[in-house]
This record gives sequence, structure tokens and C-alpha cells, in this order.
Amino acid sequence: METLKAHRGQLALLTALVGPLALALILVPFRGSFTNAASALLFVAVIVAVAVVSNRFCGVLASLSSALWFDFFLTEPYERLAISHRPDIETTVSIVVVGIIVTELAASNRRHRRSAAEESDYVAIISRVAELAASATSADVVMLSASSAIAELLQLRACRFDPEPSDRKLARLQTDGSIVHAGLGWPADQAGIPGPEAEILVQWRGEVLGRFILTPTAGQPVAQRPRAVAVAIADVVGAAVSGQTRVP
Repeated sequence: METLKAHRGQLALLTALVGPLALALILVPFRGSFTNAASALLFVAVIVAVAVVSNRFCGVLASLSSALWFDFFLTEPYERLAISHRPDIETTVSIVVVGIIVTELAASNRRHRRSAAEESDYVAIISRVAELAASATSADVVMLSASSAIAELLQLRACRFDPEPSDRKLARLQTDGSIVHAGLGWPADQAGIPGPEAEILVQWRGEVLGRFILTPTAGQPVAQRPRAVAVAIADVVGAAVSGQTRVP
């Protein structure tokens, strides 16, 4: 099973190339009695299967491969890349167009599923820290849990809580996940979090209670959404420790 998962991309690529050819060869003995419209539907079914289980590239490749072998084996003159009847031309073009549309729909569906799964994970992370903050007797436990969650979210090399104020200027993550570095916005989506260290303030009702010091992985891009979730975790920590005079 693990071997199959590791080679899933190669298998999808092979299916996109060979699947339509295999279908065309199966249909060759029946091309005199089986309508080309029905054959085209079978090719679309192959494209759908490839698009659903793989990626956009494989789906488009399957669409082009289907049109090629449909033309070569199932339209007159046979075994030539030429089409003599206008309906067959329209059918061939339709295979490509429908295949690309199906591929885009499948890719969009995968993005939505992935986004929904990520959102669910983010909510679970915040909830876990909030529950711990509500029940833990030691703020150290909350800080360790929050630091670990932030490090995982942002793919950091390290993350620690610093309760003491400091005049040292670091790149700072804002509430919306944006990063301000030296007074300017920083493109963390492309360049990653600037180092050697950055910070997330822990505050409650305008009072700064400390900060999380981030040690980023150099050059590792970090999307906006996990950055915003990391700040939300810091806000949860701020609310949890706001009643204490100072975090140990």
C-alpha cells in the first residue's frame, strides 16, 4: 500500500497516456457498429477517472490522448491522423473541451476539500490550546503547548515564549497574518518568515503580556492562513493569562 502511494503520481501519468490507447484498441473491433458518439462518452469516462484521482496535468494529458487515439483508430480514414467527416471533427474537439472542463472541476473540488480539511485542523488546534488554557493550573503548560502548535503551523525551527518586554525590533506577525519587517510588508508566501527571529505579541485589551519568539526555517514559504491562526493562538494565550500578574 505504501509503495502504491509513493508511485501514485507515476501511475496516474501512465494511466493518462495508456488508458485512452487501451480503450481505443478495445473498441477497434466494434468501430463498424459502435457509434463514435458512444465511443466518445467512454473516453470521457476515462478522463473523469484520471482527473478525479490525479491532478490537472494528468487530466489534460488524458483529454489530449483520448482525442488523439479516437481520431487515429475510430474515425475514417482509420489509422491516420485525419478526419473526413465533420461530425467526427466536432466529436474529437468535444472530447478535448469536455475533458478539460471536467479536469478543472475535479481540481476545484480537490482544492475545496483540502481547504475544508485545513480549516478543520486549524479550529482543532485553537480549541486544543483554549481547552488547555481553561483547565491547566500552570501557565508553563499552556505556553509549551502554544509554542509547539505555532512551531508546527509555521514550520519553524523553534518557538518560545518571552514574558519580558524588549526594545529589540523584530519582524512582527499582525492579526490578519501579514508580517511587518523594518516598517514594510513582508512577502512570507514567497520568501518565508524573515529571520533570524520574528515575533507574535501576546496581549489582552491593549496590554502586552509577552511575546512568542519565532525562529523560522530560512526560505520556507508560509501561507497567510496559518500565520493568522498562529496569531489567534497567541490571542487565546493572552486571554488565558490576562488574570495573572506575570507569566512565570
